[in-house]
Amino acid sequence: MHPRGLLPDCVVEMNDALALLELDSVAGGLAALDVLVKQAPVEVFEANLVEPGKFLILFAGGVAEVEESHAVVLERFGGQLLSEMYLPMVHSALVDGLRGVENRKTPDTLGVVEGTDVAATLKAADRALKDASVVLCGLRVAVGLGGRAYFVVAGAQHDVESSVETSKMVLEEHERLHRVQVISRPHDEMVAWLLRPAPFRIG
Repeated sequence: MHPRGLLPDCVVEMNDALALLELDSVAGGLAALDVLVKQAPVEVFEANLVEPGKFLILFAGGVAEVEESHAVVLERFGGQLLSEMYLPMVHSALVDGLRGVENRKTPDTLGVVEGTDVAATLKAADRALKDASVVLCGLRVAVGLGGRAYFVVAGAQHDVESSVETSKMVLEEHERLHRVQVISRPHDEMVAWLLRPAPFRIG
């Protein structure tokens, strides 16, 4: 997933904040988007309809700016919110991954973590990257996944196992775990297969 370019002059630096808002309608989502971008300068990564019939807004920026924009939507649209997330001091690799940066080198071990909620899955990814020495290969959010999300990490087997276990605990705390898998000595093309655009297609 790549930035939508709504505010191209705003670039997120390391240790800034990430926020997500999921509303129960397109109309409410668009109104909330208008409010939050007027409130403070933030970078919008995604603002779109996701299945089944929800509107997702994902944005980042300075800690104070993201907190301000997040708070104003909570205040004005609280009754329409289905899910929300505010992550200050987010891991920089997670922000890069949301911009579409991917690491497709063949690793020693891969870890795949899939959640049933975008916000909880992003929290799990942030914790996984902070708590273990792993690399984020990439992540997929919402589009073509029925509102779910997954991410792929790579590294030495013990590090990947640790990060996957941490992710599993975070998702279980939110009752949003779908599946986790550790793949040792993966095929050379495995990362490319895991990170194909959705819907999967050849070429």
